[in-house]
Amino acid sequence: MEVGEPPAPAVASGDSMGAYRSAQLTGAGVDGLQATGYLPIVRPGAEGFPPELAAIAPTSPPGPRAEPAAGPDPEQVLASFVWRFDPDTLREQVEGDEAVRVTEIRDQLTAKLNGVSDNPTRARLLSLRAVVSRILGDLPKAFADGKLALAHAEATGELRRIAIAQARLAHVLQWQEEFDEADRLFTLANSSELPDRLRATMHQHAGKCAYDQGRYMEACNHFERALDLRKEEDPELIAQTELALDAVFRRVAEKGWGPYPRSRDEILQIRKAPSPAFDEQTQRWGYIEADGNFVIGPGYLDVQPFRDGVAWVQGQGAQNWQLIDDGGGVLIEPADGYIGVGSFSDGVAWVSRDGTTRWIAIDKNNTVLISTGYDDVRPFRRGVSAVRRGRHWGAVDSVGRVVVQFQYDGFATALLDGRYIDGFSDEGLAVVSLDGRKGVVDRSGRVLVPPVHHTIMIHPVAFLIVDDAQRWGALDRRGRTIIQATFTSRTGVTDEIDRLLADTRPVM
Repeated sequence: MEVGEPPAPAVASGDSMGAYRSAQLTGAGVDGLQATGYLPIVRPGAEGFPPELAAIAPTSPPGPRAEPAAGPDPEQVLASFVWRFDPDTLREQVEGDEAVRVTEIRDQLTAKLNGVSDNPTRARLLSLRAVVSRILGDLPKAFADGKLALAHAEATGELRRIAIAQARLAHVLQWQEEFDEADRLFTLANSSELPDRLRATMHQHAGKCAYDQGRYMEACNHFERALDLRKEEDPELIAQTELALDAVFRRVAEKGWGPYPRSRDEILQIRKAPSPAFDEQTQRWGYIEADGNFVIGPGYLDVQPFRDGVAWVQGQGAQNWQLIDDGGGVLIEPADGYIGVGSFSDGVAWVSRDGTTRWIAIDKNNTVLISTGYDDVRPFRRGVSAVRRGRHWGAVDSVGRVVVQFQYDGFATALLDGRYIDGFSDEGLAVVSLDGRKGVVDRSGRVLVPPVHHTIMIHPVAFLIVDDAQRWGALDRRGRTIIQATFTSRTGVTDEIDRLLADTRPVM
């Protein structure tokens, strides 16, 4: 296959599935799409590498690599290792010859790390070494590797890579009984933009962490969610879940169900903001706490919900908005003259003095961060905002640098879960439109898919496309065809992606 030539369409044949199995797909690594368990350790171009998978190789530059050690690759060995789990603690058990083998894997991972300096590879290998050290009971080394792996992963800015590193570090913290931080990392890692099979694995391990804390209802909720996310039969996950549930029910018989399950905000220790409420007696708006009592008295003609710890309100007889904190203290006065206001995100909000145009960005102290004055704007997401100047849309960062040039008709990012986002996803991707056609750009402004498609939807590991005949297909993250547009429904192409790439799950 020539460079730039689309690969052959992925077909649902026994031969193609055989090729995937013969390639020994593993989920041990997190390099690029390996973070989801979708990418083989076998390198593109190597003998036996399936052509259908060549298009979804990692997008990050490989960087320098150490010379491969003689013998089996430690990542493949780790991925194929059959673990025994203690039926009471639900933890991996290694002893005797098994412990020797696992120690050898750790030594081989260390050798593989030597001479490697790029962030993606170091994040992958360090986090895997943290897994092995944890299983061997060397928790200080596991924690050190896990922290460093997360730093390297965050430097890449790639959602899946960061999520894997967070979950592996969380597992170490769980064994160290640092449950608050472990729960926080498991929760942060489990983004709705990740593939279902990866999210299922996250829920399974978060459930084990809840089990260790005696939170048995919460553990069951996680185990149930893990099974729900696995649409196809997964014998390994089912077996592990049955083992976990048996352990839960034994504990419940002895100790009861434990505390009531916590919400995401409770785990992340996010204080629930007061909610807008209208007082019939005064005919004014205020804010109430969860108990229904006013925490900020009803004295406003109009209010907006709290976002980022602050809210915009209009006082009696005032056309302009003022900004208050969650105690009712005024941060920006009506005299500052903002008729149009947007919600704060990451400490930045758009405001306008005429209410329709000339939008500028300010912080909570009313310091002007972007003074350009745009004709239309969208809220900041992950430090980037879609903005319109004249007829064309582009994007700027929080200090006003143009990151996407002004050349598009609009931003309307469709996600697989049915949500639409005004701007960029958590992964840093946005669907743009031009002359009725859709394409994809990333947070840096790079065009991943030219605006030539009828419809584009962001899938966790691909871009789903629709052609003019309303047939569905899929592109990789570089915009190359991995599944030809032959399916009559979205479900058909997503099932094909899952079926072709269903053999792997990352080691946590």
